[in-house]
Formats: sequence, C-alpha cells, structure tokens
Amino acid sequence: MRFKLIGATTAVALLASGSAFAQQSGNLTIWSWNIAASALKSTLEGFNKQHPDIKVTVEDLGNQQVFDKMLAACAAGGEGLPDIVSVENFEAEIFWSRFPDCFANLKELGYTPEIQAKFPDFKRTELEVGDVAYAMPWDSGPVAVFYRRDFYEKAGVDPSTIKTWDDFIAAGKKISAANPGVVMAQADFNGDSEWFRMISNEQGCGYFSTDGQAITINQPACVATLEKVKQMKDAGTLTAAIWDEKIQANTAGKVASQMYGGWYEGTIRSGSPDLSGKWGVYTMPSLTADGPHAANLGGSSLAIAANSQNKEAAWTYINYALGTNEGQVTMLKSFGLVPSLLTAVQDPFVNEPQPYWHDQKVWADILSTLPKIVPSRGTAFQTDADSIYRAAQTKYFAGGYPDAKAALDDAASQIATATGIPLAK
Repeated sequence: MRFKLIGATTAVALLASGSAFAQQSGNLTIWSWNIAASALKSTLEGFNKQHPDIKVTVEDLGNQQVFDKMLAACAAGGEGLPDIVSVENFEAEIFWSRFPDCFANLKELGYTPEIQAKFPDFKRTELEVGDVAYAMPWDSGPVAVFYRRDFYEKAGVDPSTIKTWDDFIAAGKKISAANPGVVMAQADFNGDSEWFRMISNEQGCGYFSTDGQAITINQPACVATLEKVKQMKDAGTLTAAIWDEKIQANTAGKVASQMYGGWYEGTIRSGSPDLSGKWGVYTMPSLTADGPHAANLGGSSLAIAANSQNKEAAWTYINYALGTNEGQVTMLKSFGLVPSLLTAVQDPFVNEPQPYWHDQKVWADILSTLPKIVPSRGTAFQTDADSIYRAAQTKYFAGGYPDAKAALDDAASQIATATGIPLAK
C-alpha cells in the first residue's frame, strides 16, 4: 500500500498509535457473519478496557446477506450501511469499482505507512485503488487439510506420505474401505468453486492474471487443476456437500478430511467440540511431489462506510482489532481467525501445542505456508467469472465437454465477452 501523511507529523504519530482518539465516544455497528462475527465480538472486552466510551455492536447477518445488503446500500448512496462492514478480499474489488465513494479512505483516518508495512503484499492487493485504501486486511486463508486421525490410522494411512493429489486419491480409497460410510473429502460442486480455486492458486493460476489485465483461466496449470478435481470426483474421493452438510458430516463422523483456509480450524473446533483430540492438520498435496504446497482461500478485511457519523471511532476499533497483536491473537485463540498481521503470527501462542488438535502445533504448521502463497486477483468481475466457471465445471463433470481444456476455453471466452478483458497470450 502507498500512503500520504495527513496533517502535521505529531498528528500522524498520534493517529498511528490510536491515542488521538483515546477519549473518543460513540456507538458503532458492524456487519459480519458466522465465525468472523464471533471473533470480532471476542475483541470487545480488550477494546473497551482501552476505550470504554465506544460501544461496538456486531451483527451476524450471514455471508451472502452482508454481500447483498452492501450492494443494495451502496447503490442507494450508502443509505443503510453500518459504520463498519466485513468484506471478503475475493469480492472486494466489486465494491471499490462500482461504488468508489461508498467507503472511507482509511489513509485519511490514520492508516500510515508504518501500519501498512505490518501486512503481507498478497493481502493488500485487492484493498487499494490508486491512492485510496478502502479496507484494512483482517484474516488470511492459508490452505490446509484437516483430517480425522482415527480414520486415517485405522486405514494405515500416514498423512505425511500424501504428497500428491494422486496420493490423496489412493489414500481416500483405503480410508473409505477401512471406515464404512466415511468419505475422504467433500466439495460444494454446485454452489462453489472452492477446490478449483485452491488448487489452481497452489499451481500459480487463476481466473485473471495477477495484475488483473488478462484472463488466464484456460492456462495449462488451470487445465491440469480441473482435470485433477474431476478425477477426484470420479474416484469418489470428493463427494458433493454444501457448507452445512460438511459441518454435519464432521460432527457425525462421516468424512475423513476437509480442505479449507486456516480459518476452518475454528469451524471444526467450535462445531464439533466432542471430537477433541481426534483431528489433525497437514499440508495440502500438489500435482507433483516436488510441486508447490501452498494456497490461500478466503480471508477478509474491514471497511468503514463513508457516511458513518463515527468514522474516527470506527478507525480506532479496526486499528485495535486488526492492527494489534492483542486484537488479532484474541481472535486466533477464540475462533481460529488466521492473522494477516505479520507481528501477530510471531506471537508465542502460534507455537503452542493445541489440545483440541492432539497437541499438534497446528498454527505453526498452517502459518508456515504464508510466505509461499502466490497473490491472486479477484478483480471487479469476480462474481461474473466465478459464475461462468461453475457452469462450465458442471457441464464438464456431466460429459458436456471433450476435456478440461475445452471447458476452460469456453469459460475464458465467456468471461472475455462479459468483462471486456482480453485472453492471456
């Protein structure tokens, strides 16, 4: 991120430390969802010790409802927005491009170069346009495989030997055979593109180039990814399940593995508390044993509404929740929200054995992949591109294309027509 100083040097220093707003008062409302909303609530006790006169109310509206209500509110000139909103990085550029005046420029509230330097580049890419910083990075989604130790052990499968996706398929057959009624992993084939996005990001490919200027979904790495996802589906390694069905399968002991961003740790731990000690984590496989083994899925940011009457107080809160070790590690401890704040990942808690995970140092393992993650752009056309991809995926799985290359060539052509962005050469 690039920043300009506001006011005198002393004022900037005060803003950066938050002390300029020490006596700030007011009522703030935040829109968020699910575990993210719970994580924000967990920061309030610590925040109010420092700022007792700022009352923060977190509303858990659900992911899709937050997105829809934000679009509607911004289309109405910001009418109805709360003071602070949670924004997924994946979809962030949709808002900045369509409604550039809907959110405050955080640089004008104290978001200095020193604070900017606390976050990795791949988290900031989608949160800025030109000289405007629309949001502050929150959590990351370094991908990991969460697995049931007992199911793997019963099948004689050592997760450390699973280096490739072909290894994953072979292990899945053994695990399902040794544990009747248990599937290896689950994917939302109809409502999401999660597995394709995770593996393609691992392989350095995505819908668009890193600079957002070309369509790359039909490049060789993406083609190889789609081929592998279909192989896993056809082998029974991946079975269809939506979000709620996955949580139910976790608790019921019907699934051996779930692959998601690191934030899913909190979903498993809070959703299946009685299974403490039975879960573990390992690094995602790759297309080849010596290939890359890191990707990002999800991760969010916090933005302040331009028409908020309490922008200074809102900045004071998000700078505490996202810009301090105390705020970020509180959310990590309570709900598994993976920090983007670089100093937070060095907190001693990260290297502590976690009882729920059979005393595995899961955060050290998960966060060790952060430096290896390749940046991936959503662009302003993320929704269009994702919808087109999912339709092509469904058609390909049903035999509607001769191969993965034809499926993604068709998707790329449709995305080009819908967005006006050219195909990569």
